Amino acid sequence: MPAFKTLDDVDVKSQRALVRVDLNVPMANGKVSDATRILRILPTISEISEKGGKVILLAHFGRPKGEVNPEMSLAPVVSTLSDMLGKPVAFSTDCIGPMAEAAVSNMNDGDVVLLENTRFHAGEEKNDPSFVEALAVNGDLFVSDAFSAAHRAHASTEGLARHMEAVAGRTMQAELEALEAGLGNPQKPVIAIVGGAKVSTKLDLLSNLVSKVDMLVIGGGMANTFMAAQGTDVGKSLCEHDLADTAREILAEAERQNCEIILPSDVVVASEFAANAPNQTVAAADCPSDQMILDAGPQAAAAIGDKIRTAKTLIWNGPLGAFEIEPFDAATVAVAKIAAEQTAKGELVSVGGGGDTVAALNHADAAKDFSYVSTAGGAFLEWMEGKALPGVAVLSK
Repeated sequence: MPAFKTLDDVDVKSQRALVRVDLNVPMANGKVSDATRILRILPTISEISEKGGKVILLAHFGRPKGEVNPEMSLAPVVSTLSDMLGKPVAFSTDCIGPMAEAAVSNMNDGDVVLLENTRFHAGEEKNDPSFVEALAVNGDLFVSDAFSAAHRAHASTEGLARHMEAVAGRTMQAELEALEAGLGNPQKPVIAIVGGAKVSTKLDLLSNLVSKVDMLVIGGGMANTFMAAQGTDVGKSLCEHDLADTAREILAEAERQNCEIILPSDVVVASEFAANAPNQTVAAADCPSDQMILDAGPQAAAAIGDKIRTAKTLIWNGPLGAFEIEPFDAATVAVAKIAAEQTAKGELVSVGGGGDTVAALNHADAAKDFSYVSTAGGAFLEWMEGKALPGVAVLSK
């Protein structure tokens, strides 16, 4: 990963800092229902403000497709952001033009203003040079702090960085440093856990990982596709039988690359996908034809735990079973706790990411002990797939 500038490389005093953040937060009844993403951006905002910079926040919300949609306004986020920041946050009803310019010209050093949803303008997603110009009028410096949007070459994620001095904010910096420790230049042996429902959504990921890691654990519904490809009857389980050839190709490539593939040795099966459904643990090869696999079994979880204890680096994307409902969360929880223990002991660098993964690690009460948990979904996945992220590439020195 090329070197990139951070807030340490610039003097922000009296500068108008255009700070791209992720405020695409869950809402319920007009209020923020999960403030995790706001929490992540507070260090950057506070630091610039305390050093006397003017903080002008750029963010998107939802997918308004280039048109003003009041339901996707950022206005309802202001009160939560202000409360968490511990200082007032002004709001402009547009991110460009007279309203934005007036809001910015009224700022004193240290002030914070949030500009309205950048995606209310079609130029944002098109990375239109005239829209970039209109945003740039209000800033002296661009601070990129939304890794979760870095896989998009939009005006406020990539265009502005080409237009003025650009640095990584503290959240972006932490994310890039964690990712470098995870896959860029990791301590070996490296183990990856990839779970989730479908192989089809993670083909690029699996293909990249077999050449990068020493051990690859495949869990969730994806494991059923691999087991079926090897001739195992998986009963009524979620399974992409049409991807059997692809699964076999990935297994063959892993063998060529000396990457050990770990599939569950035992599984938890039930006749229906429902909380506390009657279930039993069987050998992976013995799934009854009228049942479905909903979790890895205790032997499998213990074996994965033993592998983690031999590793120096762990990358985790996707749960090992249907963790949303009990008791099919058992393997994910057991393995997450071992990873957290190893990390807390200083034996392991652990990086987790992707929507389901964050929820699963929080559910296991393990996230707090991981080295880094990325709240980015698509960007984290594309990084794991080995793809260049436009919003990161543009920050390189």
